[in-house]
Amino acid sequence: MQGLNWNDLRYVLAVSRGGTLAAAARLLRVDDTTVARRLAAVQEKTGARLYQRLRDGTLQLTPSGECAALHAERIERQVGLLDSALSGVPGAVAGTVRVTSVPVIVNQILIPAAADFLAQHPQLRLELVADARDLSLTRREADLALRLARPKTGGRRVTARRVGAVRYEVYASASFSAAEANRLPWVTYDEGMAHLPQARWIAAANEQEIACVRLNDAEGVLAAVVAGLGRSLLPCVVADRDPRLIRVGAKRREAALSRQLWLLAHSELRTLGRIEAVVAWIEQIVPR
Repeated sequence: MQGLNWNDLRYVLAVSRGGTLAAAARLLRVDDTTVARRLAAVQEKTGARLYQRLRDGTLQLTPSGECAALHAERIERQVGLLDSALSGVPGAVAGTVRVTSVPVIVNQILIPAAADFLAQHPQLRLELVADARDLSLTRREADLALRLARPKTGGRRVTARRVGAVRYEVYASASFSAAEANRLPWVTYDEGMAHLPQARWIAAANEQEIACVRLNDAEGVLAAVVAGLGRSLLPCVVADRDPRLIRVGAKRREAALSRQLWLLAHSELRTLGRIEAVVAWIEQIVPR
C-alpha cells in the first residue's frame, strides 16, 4: 500500500454513500471523470479491488471497499472533531452542517427561516437535503435528520428526540366555494406511498371519488390541490399561510391527523458548536 491518505479515502466514502459516479461527484463537488480517475488511483495504491460496477450502472463496494469506507467514516468524524477543537473558540458556530428531511419540510419550513439564522452565524454553512429517503447519519450522509416518525434504527450512535408535531387538515383551492370544495374528489398518493398516514387517512375517509392524478410527494399533492384538481390532507403549517388554499369541512377541536416530528443527530457530533446551534434553530422554527 503506497501513500494512501485521507483525500483518497474520501472518494471511496462518497461511492459508499452515493452508489454511482454521478452521485459521488455531487457529494464531492467534482465531475464524474475526476471520481473515476481517483478511484482507479486508490485501487492501484491499495492493490485491492474496492468496487464493482453493476449492470444498472451503480457501484457496489467489495468487502475491501466496505472496510476502506468504514475506516474513512471514522477518520471523517475525527477530522470534524479536530476542526471544531482548532476553531479557536470552544463551541464555535463555524463549518458545515448537513440537514435532511422530506421535501415539504425542507422547502416550506427550513429554507424560509434560513436567511435570518445564517445572518446570525456568518461562518456557518447549511446543506439542506430534501429527500424522502431516510439518509443515514451513521454513514454521514447527513449530520441531522428531521423525520415524521420515531426512528426504528440507529442504536447508540444516533440520538433522537421529539421536537414537534405536524398537524394535517383537509384543504382545497380557494377558487372554490365551501360547498364546491366538499364535493371535490380526493387527491392522494400513488401505490408506492400508500403506507403514509396521510394516504391511509384519505383511504379511510374516501366517501367520494379519487382524483385522476396521484402523486408520490407531499409538495406534489399541494400543487395539485392549488391547481384545483381536488382536495387533500395537507400540513397546516404550510397550507394555513398559503392564500391559495382554504380549509374544508367543519372545524374540529383536534387535527384530522397529527404526525410526530423527530430530530436525529449523530451522538459523536451532537456536542459540536455548529450542531448545537442548528439543533436549537430547528427546535425554534418547527411546529409544535
